[in-house]
Amino acid sequence: MQPRQNIIEIFSTFVQFDSDRFGYWATESRLRRSIQSCLNHTPKETSESFWALYWYKFWLTPENKFLAKQHLAAYLQESCYWTSQKTVSSFVSTQYKLSDCFQIAIAQVDKVLKGFNPNQGSSLKNYASIIFGSVIRETLRQRHEVDICTDWSLLRKISGKRLIESLEDTGLSSDTINAYVIAWNCFKTLYVPTKVSNSRQLSGPDSETWEAIAKAYNSQSPQPTNPQILEKWLLNAAKAIRKYLYPSPDSLNVSKGGDDSWELLDNLPGTEQQSLIHEIVAQEEEQTRTTQQADINKILAAAIAQLEPQVQQILQLYYTQNLNQDSIANQLDMKQYTVSRRLTKARETLLKSLATWSQDTLHIAVTSDLLTSMSTVMEEWLHNYYSVSPH
Repeated sequence: MQPRQNIIEIFSTFVQFDSDRFGYWATESRLRRSIQSCLNHTPKETSESFWALYWYKFWLTPENKFLAKQHLAAYLQESCYWTSQKTVSSFVSTQYKLSDCFQIAIAQVDKVLKGFNPNQGSSLKNYASIIFGSVIRETLRQRHEVDICTDWSLLRKISGKRLIESLEDTGLSSDTINAYVIAWNCFKTLYVPTKVSNSRQLSGPDSETWEAIAKAYNSQSPQPTNPQILEKWLLNAAKAIRKYLYPSPDSLNVSKGGDDSWELLDNLPGTEQQSLIHEIVAQEEEQTRTTQQADINKILAAAIAQLEPQVQQILQLYYTQNLNQDSIANQLDMKQYTVSRRLTKARETLLKSLATWSQDTLHIAVTSDLLTSMSTVMEEWLHNYYSVSPH
């Protein structure tokens, strides 16, 4: 990748791929004019970290959010590219290429900005790299799971909340969604596979089960229907789930409507800005959020300190040196499956500490969805903890 040379390029250009490799830097004219205007007002400021913080502060203000996000998306292009390349190369086999992983990651710029805290000492680029890597790994893992599942397996695995979100995303009416959900509940209740070991490759229910599903549905719905219609509904639901979970990412330069000359980035606001000093003034983080973040750091750090020394060493090698399980096993003279078990057990211990704190301090009921979210947050915390802490 050819590095960008100056502040204007860093905050106004985007990676363009050529045959799944870096092709060139594409300049967005409105972003270029915007950053040029800023430099004209403050010519002595040539540090990219200064301008990254400047646009981050801009992003915190609702009226400037869109413009700031585009500048920061341009700024993070290199971090996203190198993280995507490193992550995709660590997978032995995947149908997703470098450009796919790049699009998956860069679509999470909002997540990066929402979680970033400049007061914690980490730079925006370093923090973004952690989030980008976590997002790509989790997405590839989930996509692999979904890709190898049949429609019937997917329908048994999906939660009711996610099903409703998927159906709402298709624009169906509330009555239709309610009918689909009733059908899905009847399906999950009455279709109990016998071969649980191959739950990803489930075939559809047999005719007798379909009749039972239809009977159960008709007892709950004022509009009775037949097994064939119910099967069609459930297959449509599975299709909606796949589309909702993994929509096709839109490029910034997408024409809108039938006019090919109009691009999304052409709708950026103008470059009129308030005083630079006014915009760069640091805004205090909410006290509650700061306190909770500090508590989480203490809880997880204390939980790590309670682990056996060898488990702590495994975590250090895994997160600090980015070694895979085979390399760790060779270095510590143990079996790979032992490393895997101890890594899993350590994560479970840390997650349990976090869940207990949520229940006791925040009085939050810990659900499966919340545990999944906590697990992702904890993974990001571990990467950050071992990258900035001396171990």
